[in-house]
Formats: sequence, C-alpha cells, structure tokens
Amino acid sequence: MTTGIQSFFHAATSTYSHVVWDTATRAAAIIDPALDFDPASGWTGTEFADSIADFVAKQDLQPVWILETHAHADHLSAAPQLKARFPQAQVAIGRGIIEVQRRFGKLFNLGPSFRADGSQFDRLLVDGETLPLGDLEIRAIATPGHTADSLAYLINDAVFVGDSIFMPDMGTARCDFPGGDARVLYRSIQKLFALPDETRLFMCHDYAPGGREHQYVTTVGEQKARNIHVGGGRTEDEFVRLRTERDATLPVPKLLFPAVQVNIRAGELPPPEDNGIAYLRIPLNAFGR
Repeated sequence: MTTGIQSFFHAATSTYSHVVWDTATRAAAIIDPALDFDPASGWTGTEFADSIADFVAKQDLQPVWILETHAHADHLSAAPQLKARFPQAQVAIGRGIIEVQRRFGKLFNLGPSFRADGSQFDRLLVDGETLPLGDLEIRAIATPGHTADSLAYLINDAVFVGDSIFMPDMGTARCDFPGGDARVLYRSIQKLFALPDETRLFMCHDYAPGGREHQYVTTVGEQKARNIHVGGGRTEDEFVRLRTERDATLPVPKLLFPAVQVNIRAGELPPPEDNGIAYLRIPLNAFGR
C-alpha cells in the first residue's frame, strides 16, 4: 500500500494544504484547505481551493475526507467549497472543537442560534481514532496545547501536524490563545517524537525565517535534534518558560477574528442579515494586550 502526497502553498497566509491518497484505490483526503480572503475589502475567493480541486479531478482521485487539524486562526477554511465540489467527502476535526466553539462563541456573542456542539462538522475525532482511506488508514493523534482541538493525522509514514510544530528553525506553536497550554503542548509533541525517527512531518505553515526558501517537510529525528524550542533534549519546564516568555511578545494574528469565527462553523460564513449581507464581528477592547 503506497501513499500519494501533493502539497499546495497558499502564499497570502503561508499555509500548506495537502492532498493525500491511496494509490491503489484513489481514495483521497484533503487536509487544511485555505480560502482566499481579503481583509481590507471583505471579499472571499476560491482560486486556491479550485487549484486543489482541479488537481484532484485531473488525477481521478475520490475525496472521502476533508480534514482540519484545528480551527485555524491564520486562514479561513475552504472546506465548504471543496465539499460542494466533492459532496461525498466528510469534514472532520478534533472533538476539542466543542471547547473552542464555547470559548469563542462567547467572545463573539454568537447567541443561541450558534450551536457549540461540533454539529457543524461531519465527524469529531478523538485520540487514536482511525478513519479508512481506501486500503490505507488515517490515525488521529490528539496534539492539544496550541488549541484544545488540535490533531495530527498519521498516514503510513507521514504525519500532518497542523500548527503544533513547525520547521526546526521556527520552533513550535504559540500557546496563549484561549484554551492554550504550553505544558500540554510539550507533552503532545513528545507523542510525535515517540514515532520512528524517519517518520515524515508535513507542516501546515512556514514563514521562511531569515529569508530562506519555504519548506514544509522534515522528520521526527530532525525535529528531536534541531527544533529551536523543543529539540535537543529541552525539558518540559524549560520549554514552558521559553514558550510563555515568547508568547508574551507576540502580536495578535491579523486574521484571528475573521478566521476563528468562520472556522468554528466548519468554514461556513456567518448567515446573511436582513439586508442579504453577511458580516464578521471584531470584539473591541476584549482580547489580547
């Protein structure tokens, strides 16, 4: 059983989306698809998602899953647009999304019409749960710490890690969002480090520090040896201190409010109001600082 992998780079948000498939049956999963969004004008677009869908169609793949590693704070999900193109695909995320929905539902004052029960998604996953992908198997690895709903997906010798860990010279995800916990993230990363050293890790983001070329694949062994935040034998207490001090200096992500209030809805935009226009909410003087 062999795995095909094709990765797509969304330059506007430095996001990597991935298509993974069983080469025998052509069953496929689309991981972390991004929607085009211009925060200045409020316009959304599907050019990037269409490039993924066109690849899937050209390769005669059959998407059965659209997998979110978590409710992202740096890009809007294109899950609904891809599901419209491939209606047989189910959208899945970690069961921790319920906690994320409850926290941010209150922040955005979404009211009783917003159900904070995960029902916007087709499937809620827990640690160790498996999904079929043709003759292959997808195993969910819960990696909370950055967010409560964070998952990594293990498929053969490849893990799609979401935001929990980045390329070795970038380190790890921040833990200062509501529900984040640096100690929990450290322990989640140790679960990834327990995999064989040759296991490939596919990133969700790369910001090319120092102006280097963008990269998105590394290995467990390389991360254990070289990750600037959690590699080289760094202890849990050392990591918590480093992560906490660093997080205190970081700005709020530019797309946090648009992204999260869309992504906790499984990528659906807010419902239109009585004038036929949908609106995003920005809480004033209520977050950060």
